[in-house]
Amino acid sequence: MPCESCMERDNKSTDATMEFLLLGFSELLCLRVLLFLIFLIVHLVTLAGNVMIFMAVVMETSRPPMLFFLCQLSVIELCYTLVIVPKALLSLIVVEGNTISFIGCAAQMYLFVALGGAECFLLVAMSYDRYMAICQPLHYVAVMSEGLCLRLAMACCLGGFAVALGLTVAVFRLPFCQSHRINHFFCDVPAVLHLACTQSYTRELPLLAACVLLLLLPFLLILTSYVCIAAALIHVTSSVGRCKAISTCISHLAITLLHYGCATFIYIRPKASYSPARDKMVSLVYTNITPLLYPLIYSLRNKEIRGVLRKMFRRKKIAQLN
Repeated sequence: MPCESCMERDNKSTDATMEFLLLGFSELLCLRVLLFLIFLIVHLVTLAGNVMIFMAVVMETSRPPMLFFLCQLSVIELCYTLVIVPKALLSLIVVEGNTISFIGCAAQMYLFVALGGAECFLLVAMSYDRYMAICQPLHYVAVMSEGLCLRLAMACCLGGFAVALGLTVAVFRLPFCQSHRINHFFCDVPAVLHLACTQSYTRELPLLAACVLLLLLPFLLILTSYVCIAAALIHVTSSVGRCKAISTCISHLAITLLHYGCATFIYIRPKASYSPARDKMVSLVYTNITPLLYPLIYSLRNKEIRGVLRKMFRRKKIAQLN
């Protein structure tokens, strides 16, 4: 529904000098301190976990494709949390909400969508890696070369940033309401679109197109990879070999379900069900808890990561003894 007190598009409604007010968690006065401490600790642990995985992979001389993709995933998660979480923590301190400029809001949305989109494409590359390892093991080393991994990593980033640019430009070209109060702790797409002063459904088209490109198509590609993997595992006679193949996919499947589950709930749904309070809580989990779970899942489930981490700690211990 269009917001109240909307004004026609003019120089003020889309002026780059105007500011938005992020309301944040203004309704949770009693829980502010507790939430701040909890999410500060979660943020610091998330940063430490991703930095540890990144450093461990960088220090490893021989990096198989899965480790290379995990390193890129850690970098994306580091940037992703730094774009969102500091502003969210600030919203827990400032009682009356904090302001963000027009350019700052657009930049935050752009980076958030770009990094999230790059992660969607990266999960596709990782599923292709698992497909080649299980379905085409004899050609795996030849196909998944260092050059191909670099090209896939670059394509993931370029694809995410290109789609994010189109979506951000489309959103911030809309006329905004006289009230620039965003009922969120960051410039999320649905929250900003809710301020658009237009009764036309065309304002939803850029978000719909971005969802198709960043969520639907990558998910279908991942699903196709795992259908092929499941078909290949049916013909594996050894139960040990089947269990080993499945164990290499569990961590990737867990992260895929977490990422796409939260994103689908927020972005692919009828606008009539839009609820700012519920969106904020889901986004809080999406931007704080899931990035914390990623390094935990991979460090516990991935044998290569565990081996690299053991090597890193062993080197550190030897250096301290020397």
